[in-house]
Amino acid sequence: MTPLANPARMIEKGAPRVIRNEEELDQYAEALFRLTAKEDPTASELQAIELLTLLVEQYEDRMHPIPTATPIEVLRYLMDKHSLKQKDLVPELGSESNVSQILSGNRNLTLPHIHALAARFSVPASAFVPSAPTNSLRSA
Repeated sequence: MTPLANPARMIEKGAPRVIRNEEELDQYAEALFRLTAKEDPTASELQAIELLTLLVEQYEDRMHPIPTATPIEVLRYLMDKHSLKQKDLVPELGSESNVSQILSGNRNLTLPHIHALAARFSVPASAFVPSAPTNSLRSA
């Protein structure tokens, strides 16, 4: 009989299960920390790391969803986080006037702007790419 033949018995014996609250999250995070601190984890420990990571991520996504943001909202957030003023973005976006027009929504970010901002803030370029509206994909 394979171990997966009786998953309920596995849970009874203490196998990892879906995280339901912050206390369980803390326990799983501590176990994950201990496992990832090992210099040479076994194959079973690597599988446990993978499983615990999935369970923690699933709980975090369910309990703390990441809100969607426009590229300008992302840029404003990063400016605030790094205590930057509009003039500080001139190297990436051109003139102060251009920065102002972009932040006010009167001008779009260009591909060179996106790459420069991604490099400056060490974030994926996709953070500065607007999401396509779902109704814009209609067939003609």
